[in-house]
Amino acid sequence: MAQEILAKLSNFDGSAQKVRLVVDLVRGKRVSDALGILSLTPNKAAEPVRKLIYSALSNAEENYGVSRDDLVVYKIFADEAQTRKWREFGARGRFKPILRRRSHITVVLREIE
Repeated sequence: MAQEILAKLSNFDGSAQKVRLVVDLVRGKRVSDALGILSLTPNKAAEPVRKLIYSALSNAEENYGVSRDDLVVYKIFADEAQTRKWREFGARGRFKPILRRRSHITVVLREIE
């Protein structure tokens, strides 16, 4: 069975919906191709996802002795994290809720068989 390498990023300051747009670009691609795609993607979430994939790649090379040419992004997903909520004054002295959404990002790399 192929070795699975895992890396997680918790509480990224961006909604899971926006992170999923970036994550869908690299799912199923080779690691070298995924890093190239993310380095040219202008979204805010692209840089942390690129760093996370690079971290998983480093874990694979250091801990498992796997070559970077043999790895593929097997699974990658973004889940909702806890939302920060507070209130701000709106028109006519009313309160407006403000929601700061966060997300957890998980990457699983696997060797090509």
